[in-house]
Amino acid sequence: MALPDWPANGAAALDRAISGVNSWIGRALAWLILPVVMVQFAIVLLRYVFGYGLIAMDEAILFMHATLFMGAGAYALASDSHVRVDIFYGTRSPRYRALVDGLGVLLLLWPVCAFLIWIGWGYVMRSWRIFEGSGHRDGLAGVFLIKTWILVLPMLLGLQGLAILMRAGLVLSGRAPDMHPPQAAPATEAI
Repeated sequence: MALPDWPANGAAALDRAISGVNSWIGRALAWLILPVVMVQFAIVLLRYVFGYGLIAMDEAILFMHATLFMGAGAYALASDSHVRVDIFYGTRSPRYRALVDGLGVLLLLWPVCAFLIWIGWGYVMRSWRIFEGSGHRDGLAGVFLIKTWILVLPMLLGLQGLAILMRAGLVLSGRAPDMHPPQAAPATEAI
């Protein structure tokens, strides 16, 4: 007797939705690279050419950098761009890779995400209670907003872990061919 398709369709749709949201967040935050570079260039120019420095600009770099990396972590996981120790993984069957990915989510990713939320909750809530700002007189307000990424990162990673688990379940049940289908080779242009 064949299994009904609706659980597989639902799991695939959930995988696509979560991965799509994390990919959108990552691509949107990637645009922060441009202001990071521009503000850093301005800081260097002001400091070393004109002998003038602004704490707010230094903190702006810190805020943008933190936002970029904390927000794009789940995007790296969604696009399979994260660091992977690929000694035995790459040459194995799709079912083996799905099993490794699923166990990785259950035994490593989710416990780390839970720990980060548990350890960071009080820290972030204290910051929100006092609307924490910079420790410097001329610094930026809104440190509490940046500290929020301490909780957002594990939540996004945990959701992406759910998407990976759904995909692994589809591969293990024979309803999807592979966790990571081969990517099309990028088109090259003649110069």
